[in-house]
Amino acid sequence: MTSNKEIEKLTALLKAGTSPALAVEEAARQLAEAGFEELSFGNTWGLTQGGKYYMKHHDTTLFAFTVGEKLDYRDGFRMAAAHTDYPCLRVKPNPDITSAGYRQLNVEVYGGPILNTWLDRPLSISGRVALRSGDVMRPRVRLLSVERPLMVIPNLAIHLNKEVNKGVELNRQTDLLPIIGTLSALGREEGGGAEPDGKEAEAGESFLDFLARELSADREHSAGREHSADREHSADQEHSVTREDILDYELSVTCLEEPRLAGLKQELLLSPRLDNLTSVQALVSGIINGGRREGFNLIALFDHEEVGSRSKQGAASLMLLHLLEKICESFGRTPMQTKEIIYDSLLLSVDVAQGTHPNYLGKMDVTNRPVLNGGLCIKEACSQSYATDCGAVAIVEQLCRAGEIPYQKFVNRSDLPGGGTLGAIASSVIPVPTVDIGVPLLAMHSAVETMGVQDQLAITDLLTAYFSR
Repeated sequence: MTSNKEIEKLTALLKAGTSPALAVEEAARQLAEAGFEELSFGNTWGLTQGGKYYMKHHDTTLFAFTVGEKLDYRDGFRMAAAHTDYPCLRVKPNPDITSAGYRQLNVEVYGGPILNTWLDRPLSISGRVALRSGDVMRPRVRLLSVERPLMVIPNLAIHLNKEVNKGVELNRQTDLLPIIGTLSALGREEGGGAEPDGKEAEAGESFLDFLARELSADREHSAGREHSADREHSADQEHSVTREDILDYELSVTCLEEPRLAGLKQELLLSPRLDNLTSVQALVSGIINGGRREGFNLIALFDHEEVGSRSKQGAASLMLLHLLEKICESFGRTPMQTKEIIYDSLLLSVDVAQGTHPNYLGKMDVTNRPVLNGGLCIKEACSQSYATDCGAVAIVEQLCRAGEIPYQKFVNRSDLPGGGTLGAIASSVIPVPTVDIGVPLLAMHSAVETMGVQDQLAITDLLTAYFSR
């Protein structure tokens, strides 16, 4: 069975993976450390039997696969997919706002976060920044994670909002603007006073100035985190970044709360980004530990699941299909043989499930109530919002029973439909039997979510068995 070292790996990923690009970077680091070779889709591949490979796709999506030492032309793919993004706030272009002596950032909501949970938290930024380069068709892309508190979205005092405990709906444009500083502090630094509306801030440090300063200070640390397509522009990396160098960015506002164990027996884990880095870590560990000697094992870590998966990095794209075709063609398979191989494959969609909340039992199905530390969840919905195929579900159950891996069934209340996953989307592009599984969470989509430690061990054991038997 899996050891608690898996929780240490998950904790490291939760800390490092503060944006999709950085989650991919940490996953790639683990794969490379385990002997996986990096590929580029634009190159000709010289794949070998027994080989281990990974490929990044537009920075925020990653695929990894292994080739069996024994390879019959009909051997199919065992696939598992998860997503690297999470509900949060994203920084808009031209984000600087000054109001009543404060400096704020203009942000937008990404996905479906529980908005109130982002109030009164230490917040920072993480993601990627595109910089000008000597080749206009190949801008430099730098990854950035500011690991100190930069901003906060304060609640309004109860004295000014006496009905707050009855519930308050937050306006996504006006109520969620983080405070990133005060103009009076800027005035003291520059030796001047502050205007009530902060007009002198125009001459102070803008958000782009701040980004340029952070990127300049971080350039030595970032040398290994440069966009792979731009590493030959080494001369550009030697220069400090200016605000004029910054062309665009994709920056998440990230919650800086640390992952923490809780409970009388430390059986709970509280952390941001459990949805869905729990699944990312389970997939990475599963394919590294998997010992299957026949056929292909493959994991896909997609971006943009929280906003519908319909992008070049999402599960609705043709990228996974093209990858499967290229792998088969690398081993001399004809187009018809490739179709036969793909149709003889299986996909696990690995995403979190709603755990039973003891204070809200009426929100759960009357006979299917998964609890934390009760095992991984097999998620079913006849609507196919969760990919449901009884034959494929039976495969997962037999793997669990053979390995004595605890599992539970999850179904929504009939009058309270839940969310969906990438499983049904991916299986509509690649029509293979698909099963939705994941660990149960409390406070899903909160800035800080709660899970059971034993459930992470269970799903890692399942993925390892899936990629081994």
